[in-house]
Amino acid sequence: MRAAILAPGSRGDVQPYVALGQALRTLGHECTIVTTSDHEALVRGYGLEVVTLPLDVAAELRRVETSRAVEGGGLIRSFRQFAEIAKRSARSLAQRGLDASREADVLVTNFSTALVADAISKKLGVPVIQAFNVPLTTTSAFPGALFPGLDSGSVSRRLSHRLTRAALWLTVRASANDACVELLGAKSAPLLPSAHAGLLPGPLVYGFSEAFLPRPAEWASDVQVTGFWFVEEASTFTPPDDLAQFLDDGPPPVCVGFGSMGTEKPEALSAMVLDAAKAAGVRLVLLSGWAGLAPERLSRDVITLSGVPHSWLYPRCRAVVHHGGAGTTAAAVRAGVPAVVVPFHGDQPFWASRVRQLGVGPTPLSRNRLTAKRLSDAIGLATTSDTLRERAAAIGQLVRAEQGAIRAATLIAEGGIA
Repeated sequence: MRAAILAPGSRGDVQPYVALGQALRTLGHECTIVTTSDHEALVRGYGLEVVTLPLDVAAELRRVETSRAVEGGGLIRSFRQFAEIAKRSARSLAQRGLDASREADVLVTNFSTALVADAISKKLGVPVIQAFNVPLTTTSAFPGALFPGLDSGSVSRRLSHRLTRAALWLTVRASANDACVELLGAKSAPLLPSAHAGLLPGPLVYGFSEAFLPRPAEWASDVQVTGFWFVEEASTFTPPDDLAQFLDDGPPPVCVGFGSMGTEKPEALSAMVLDAAKAAGVRLVLLSGWAGLAPERLSRDVITLSGVPHSWLYPRCRAVVHHGGAGTTAAAVRAGVPAVVVPFHGDQPFWASRVRQLGVGPTPLSRNRLTAKRLSDAIGLATTSDTLRERAAAIGQLVRAEQGAIRAATLIAEGGIA
């Protein structure tokens, strides 16, 4: 069986689908991942075939307009920016996705490429399976991923899911509709999504853990929850010498990194993080990420890195401070350490609220109201609370026992039905 996987986006968007590709290969199948040019090395580094689009998402997210929209936290403003970014590569996504799918037995899509996947599926007669790591299926059990504040009862929760799906659909439609019509011969997409479990009809596979977010009983049998999708790192990985020495020289540090989130003032954010760590009395591993965190002043209790596999680093830390992206949240949960979440936008407040509700981290901190004092207090709680530590360790043990990517790959090979 050969699969074509459409997965453009930030690294957090792409890496779960690399995990699916690894799992498909482990099961004896083949796959090609269609993603943006800045992730070509990532995909090839895990030994998978890749088709790239002429778009550098990292560069786009570092642009002032995009950073301002994302850091401001406004849903409409940030999604408008994302739609504009996606629109610039929509034609190449349609054409290269079509070419990659010609020999495929199944087409796998994330939610940002659902419209293109649907058009390719209809043009080639290749079945499509939706594979998401963010819940979009309507339920009264928890609120929608983009409107977690609508959590006052079953009616508001179901409404929040409909609003979430509508917001995502409108963004996808704005970016890809014209390319689907012109290049793939599709009919113009409706303004709002229909009442399917996902954005399209058909099977849907979710890549999150039931230990972290239980599957609602009301979901139909063609909506499956498999566990988080983690890449398998090479067993030969060794950390940089300076990091290994830093870890040996003192107690476990706190790791701070905001992944693909950009910021207009990286120096100010870096200084705030250093002040918070000093006040909390903790050693610090600072991951620069796309925010470009690079303090002007360093001490023997701080080390700055461009990046290290979370699966290796997080278990060696006392706590993790992150932005609440789905993939980073999953990595912190698997590590079994408390997390301080500073959500920027999108679905990040949803995952942040789940961290708090599950008891694996303190109350999330608003990015717009973040101060050194608030961050220091949260780090202090995360590193001293026995309750948070014990709860995080227990959930982490459950997550580590799952084989989410293998389970998802098996479902994909079987057509998405258990």
